Order: sequence, then C-alpha cells, then structure tokens
Amino acid sequence: MHNFLVWIMAIASGATVANLYYNQPLLAVIAQHFRASTHEVSLIPTLTQIGYATGILLIVPLGDCTERRRLIVVMTVCTAIALALAAVSPSLPWLATASFAIGMMAIAAQIIVPFAAQLAAPAARGKVVGMVMSGLFIGILLARTISGYLGAFLPWQTVYWLGSGLMLVLAIVLLQTLPKSQPTLQLSYLRLMASLWPIAKQPALQMASIVGAMSFGAFSAFWTTLVFLLKQPPYHYGSEVAGLFGLVGIVGALAAPQVGKITDRRSPFFTMRLGILTSTIAFTLFWMAGHHLGSLILGVILLDLGVQTTQISNQTSIYRLPTELHSRLNALYIMLYFVGGAIGSYLGAFGWTNWQWSGVCALSLGMLAIGFATLIWRQRASALPLR
Repeated sequence: MHNFLVWIMAIASGATVANLYYNQPLLAVIAQHFRASTHEVSLIPTLTQIGYATGILLIVPLGDCTERRRLIVVMTVCTAIALALAAVSPSLPWLATASFAIGMMAIAAQIIVPFAAQLAAPAARGKVVGMVMSGLFIGILLARTISGYLGAFLPWQTVYWLGSGLMLVLAIVLLQTLPKSQPTLQLSYLRLMASLWPIAKQPALQMASIVGAMSFGAFSAFWTTLVFLLKQPPYHYGSEVAGLFGLVGIVGALAAPQVGKITDRRSPFFTMRLGILTSTIAFTLFWMAGHHLGSLILGVILLDLGVQTTQISNQTSIYRLPTELHSRLNALYIMLYFVGGAIGSYLGAFGWTNWQWSGVCALSLGMLAIGFATLIWRQRASALPLR
C-alpha cells in the first residue's frame, strides 16, 4: 500500500470525523445565543454522538457489500448538507436535530479505516491502522482548536459553513484518489443487518467494545465540560483557549503509529491496559490539580495519549478476525464506542451541574474502572495472553 494513499486516507478520516467535534468549544456561545442552560445545550454533543452511532450501525456495514469509494464520497456530500442545515438553525431544537444528522452522515472515516486495513499487508496492518487513526484523532483535536478560535471572533454559524465547504472539496479529492474496491459479500440489506447478530457474539469484539466505550465516555465527559471549567475562576478563558487545548492533545495523537507498531510486535491487550492506566492518571491529575494550568495541560496530553492507545489496540485486535467481517466488526465496535461517548457527554454535564469539576472527574474514573475490570475479566475467562 503506497504511503501517499495512507496519507490521503488519514487526512480524509480526520477531516470527516472533525465534524462531530466543532460544537464542543462553542457550547457556551451557543447557550448564550439561544438563552439555553448548560444541561439543554449539552444535548448537542450527545445527539451528535448518538447520530454517529446510528449511522455506523445502519450505514457502515454496507462497506462489506458495496463499492467503498462510492459510499465514502456519497456520505461526505451528505455531511456537507447536514452541516449547512446546522448553520441556518433558527432554534436550539433545530440545531439539535441537525447535529444528529451531522453525526449520522459523518461516518466516512469508519468506512475508510477498515478499507485501509484491507489494503495493507498483514505484517503492517497495525502500523497502517495507526497512521490512519492518528489522522482521525488529530482531526478531532484540530476541530476543537479551529472551532474555538473562530467562535471567539466570528458567529458560531461560520464554523458550520466552513465545514460544509470543506466536505464538498474533500468529496472531489476522494473521488479522484481512492481506488475502487471489490465488495466481499453479495447480500441484501436485510440479510446484511441480520448477519450482525452472530458477529456481535465474538468475544474479542465484545471486550474491545466495552473497553472502548468506557474510555471514550470518559474522554467525552472531559471535552464536553472543559469549556465551562475554563470560564470560571481562576481561568476566565473563552472558547478560543478551550480550542487551543486541542493542539496540546496532538502530542498524544502523534504517538498512534508507534502504538500500532508495539501492538504488531506484542499483544493488543498489553497496550489496552497501558491506555486505560494512562487515562486514569490523567483524570486523577485533573481532579487533584485541575485548577492549575500546567496540570491541566499535562493531563490533556496524557488523556489523549491514553484514549488513542486504547483505540488503536482495540481496532487492531478486532481486525485480526476475518477480512470479510471488517466493515461490520468496525460498525458494531464504533457504534458502541460512540454510545459510550454519548453516555460520557451526558454524565459529564450531569456531574458538572451537580458537583462541578469533581463530579466530572469522579464519574469519568468510574467509567475507566468499568473498562479495566472488563479487560481483566475477559483475559482471565479466555486465558488470553497478558504479556
């Protein structure tokens, strides 16, 4: 697989998934615009993630039985339309509905990742998945930075208009550069969806899904509430500073290819445990010293590194299963991953409303504890290697 194609896939993954995260640094501005409460405006990221989980469940499995390039391009154009609808929102319910649509349409990255795994040589699969996932993760972080900066100086709708235009340009680029794929299955849509149930019984998928959902849930709780923490003493920062924390997290995201190499050499279960432990250290630091800027910055680096490490390990683990299952495996895994993210966004807002920053950290550590306990239990039950 040519490096140029890997880079195109990495950039496309980052650009498409970024659409899910433009709203997070803008939540305080949107709340002010619509005169909404913190609880009400938290529905925007929650519904975006629920929409993403829905799109992954209903659309991503088509990657196993349709031509993938065409599917990726079509979904990218649909994302552009959904972003434009968000930009013209006259009310919070309209924006919430458009946010669900953005999530449901912005699933191209989850077709690209298994496509890249299929095109890669088996010995380099972890490295290739790591590179594409690094692009995806950097897209998530840059989305917050760009959105937060623009939201401080321009109307929040500008972010959505720019995102819509970017998706139209990206659709043209992908149409010209991605290779055509040969579908691995010939199934009707109903039979395709019915085939998900036996796949969902795979122990490796079940473990990866729970661990990933809890890890991403904690991650989402942090990012959903960070903008509210930064508005309070001692910080008094606006959306542009909240967005700049995304740049800090790139340090962790850049480690993804190295994580993939370690996973290829050793066991994904080793790096799963390492990722959860790193995220746990981050939230402990947030709780104990989150009102000190240096500690907050260090915690963001550790959190992004930990979540990225867990994610690469999980996906490398499930991509060791047969190739013809990859799109459906990825659909089930990422669906549950973003259900965890939606739960985390809700719990983060709930914890903030009732107990402020301590509540956010405590609930996030609880999710990480569930993920770690699931990993250890599954390894012992299946006698999986612990090295």
